[in-house]
Amino acid sequence: MASSLFTGFKYSDSLTVVCISLFTALLCEAISWLLIYRTTSYKSLKSSIDKASKKLETMKTDTPTNPSSKPLPKKSKTKKIDRVESSLKESSRDLSLFKFKSGAVVALVLFVVFGLLNSLFEGKAVAKIPFVPIRLVQKMSHRGLQGEDMTDCSMAFLYFLCSISIRTNLQKFLGFSPPRGAIGGGLFPVPDPKTS
Repeated sequence: MASSLFTGFKYSDSLTVVCISLFTALLCEAISWLLIYRTTSYKSLKSSIDKASKKLETMKTDTPTNPSSKPLPKKSKTKKIDRVESSLKESSRDLSLFKFKSGAVVALVLFVVFGLLNSLFEGKAVAKIPFVPIRLVQKMSHRGLQGEDMTDCSMAFLYFLCSISIRTNLQKFLGFSPPRGAIGGGLFPVPDPKTS
């Protein structure tokens, strides 16, 4: 059983949860690589988002790239910025839909692993928090645990913290983090100058 992996250590349960979380993050990124990152469609979408966001950045700065060139009239510049922004939004939307298929598989893997860990560590504190957390955090960190010691940490809370930190840093390390113009699992929309 996974919980007997580190039986000689004081923090065996914590280490088991962290190791399983690391393994799950690696597995999820491998699935994402197979279904998304290695495909030419993803690479071309990422490239177009990078180009469009760089172009937009350059256009929004008032200084022209060529000192001898005249600055564009404000109306013409606004139209060009709108065109680039709509192109960036479209590419970001396409990228988000493209990532959706692997997202479903990754969610299934995470659901199965969480169910397995939940059955292994049900009602058992896997770690100690070095301080008493605020009430909102207590509801998450002490979820499913018996007793009044609010420094006890449940498996669900530790797994959640590990999953977020490990997967995000792993994506950055492997170069799978989203392009600059499209950040996050869902993509942040590019602000529309007409509405802002």
